[in-house]
Amino acid sequence: MEAICFMMCITGCGRAKNLPRHTPKVKWGYTAENGPDVWGQLSQEYILCGEGTHQSPIDIVSPMPTELPPISYEYHPATGVNIHHNGHTIEVAYPEGSGIQIDGTYYQLLQFHFHAPSEHTVDGKPFDMEMHLVHQSETGNLAVVGLLIENGRHHPAFDPIWTDLPSTPLETQRIENVIIDLPMMLSPNRQILDEAVGAFPSTYRYNGSLTTPPCSEGVKWIVLTTPVEMSESQIAAFKAIIHGNNRPVQPLNGRELLIDVTGVP
Repeated sequence: MEAICFMMCITGCGRAKNLPRHTPKVKWGYTAENGPDVWGQLSQEYILCGEGTHQSPIDIVSPMPTELPPISYEYHPATGVNIHHNGHTIEVAYPEGSGIQIDGTYYQLLQFHFHAPSEHTVDGKPFDMEMHLVHQSETGNLAVVGLLIENGRHHPAFDPIWTDLPSTPLETQRIENVIIDLPMMLSPNRQILDEAVGAFPSTYRYNGSLTTPPCSEGVKWIVLTTPVEMSESQIAAFKAIIHGNNRPVQPLNGRELLIDVTGVP
């Protein structure tokens, strides 16, 4: 997850006290000199990147089928958003009023951003991209919804953002008079999540961390089991701006990895 100042992000968010900043004192990145292998050595603030035991992302292998309470979402359409290139990812700050409900706790959606290739893998298989929707509760706890993206059909729900992707680090594009339809973005067949209010279908769930410095732990991860498709040209458009912004998978270290069987179609 781009741990995702990420202006508002899991890499930093003005409303999120636990979120890392994408303009830190110590510059991190994805090269041999400042990449994931050395994040924990760059700053004492990043020590969990090297020593944490509940880190993300992970390889999703043999999840335990479990009847879990559904995770409800309330994602209202946005008609104007800021799209920011923070040097590590493309991040879309989302207006207040949308979020998810987990075990009775509401998590407000702060922003979503992208990684190419994916950070999570399934049975060792990486995907072309991954979208992270970063949420925060009133107490500052984080929950991230991960959406795996693979090459396939053109996905029109992403067009309003893809038309104005900022290409220069620290550049921000403001788009107006468009409709950002998150349920449609998350829907593999453009029908499953076609309402603003509903519940996610089948999900993988585990407790992990931010995937960028400071790699803070205690993050609830919800990864949708069914990928969505983007066209080759859509994927290429993002990778022409940012690519290789994925942290390698981390050891599970005995953590529970569950799959919600109640949400399986």
